[in-house]
Amino acid sequence: MPMPKDIGVIDLMLAVPGDDNSHFYEWIKPMLMDKQSHEMFKMPAQYMFKDIPKIDGQDDYVAYTIAQMDKHNIERAMIGIGPYAEQHKEALRRFPDRFFACYEANPNNGMDEVRTIVALKEEFDIKAVTASPAMICPPVPVNDKKWYPIYSKLVELDIPFCPCMGIPGPRLPFGPQKVELLDEVLWFFPELNIVTRHGCEPWTDVAWKLMLKYPNLHYMTSAFAPKHYPKDIVHFANTRGSDQVMYAGYFPMGLSLDRIFSEMPDVPFRDEVWPKFLRENALRVFKLDS
Repeated sequence: MPMPKDIGVIDLMLAVPGDDNSHFYEWIKPMLMDKQSHEMFKMPAQYMFKDIPKIDGQDDYVAYTIAQMDKHNIERAMIGIGPYAEQHKEALRRFPDRFFACYEANPNNGMDEVRTIVALKEEFDIKAVTASPAMICPPVPVNDKKWYPIYSKLVELDIPFCPCMGIPGPRLPFGPQKVELLDEVLWFFPELNIVTRHGCEPWTDVAWKLMLKYPNLHYMTSAFAPKHYPKDIVHFANTRGSDQVMYAGYFPMGLSLDRIFSEMPDVPFRDEVWPKFLRENALRVFKLDS
């Protein structure tokens, strides 16, 4: 069945654009070694994304983003807060019914990072802590002990952890994001909901096998155009994993919403999977009704 048109979509990865979006990637630059990434790319995985949205000259970028969401029936979207995120904080204050917050964590900061997470939960009611284990400086694999204080606090706060897993697009070593490393974390923290970001490729077979093993592991489709959704993940959603796979986009970092939702109807999800994929799983896992 093609994608239903009457479902209020939850987008688990979106950002409010601006006149200059280079600040999206400032935190990655210390890890980039090649000249092209520093001098030619507008974003560090630009060689993979040929049609990065060009948005400029808007009087009100928050209102522009809301209009884009309305166009594609996106009811709510998760946006990051932290350094360089003043516009996102404005969006959260102006439209609390349309946006909810997440925070990109760096475990190298020790207990200060735990305190930051608690403070952001109190101020912005963050619904997730995200991570790019291969891109922080220095990198920290997901099963490294530096993460454990953060995992413990997330269990206590009852909010999910959303790490990028798989080979990263930016030209960085992939070791910290090997999907197999999640096995130890899922085993030791059975109360911690984990939702992977950015595809888990080329280890999607490991990802769905771990999801079959651990009900607290989930998968979001961030940074993938629908025509490139991994076939084994779609099959898993259509069979045993309908409660564990959910939608996330990549606007405006690498994909336009027009492209995503023009391709989405061709994804071969079963009828009963679509509501879960587009909305219900996100509502439940990220506790968006509370």
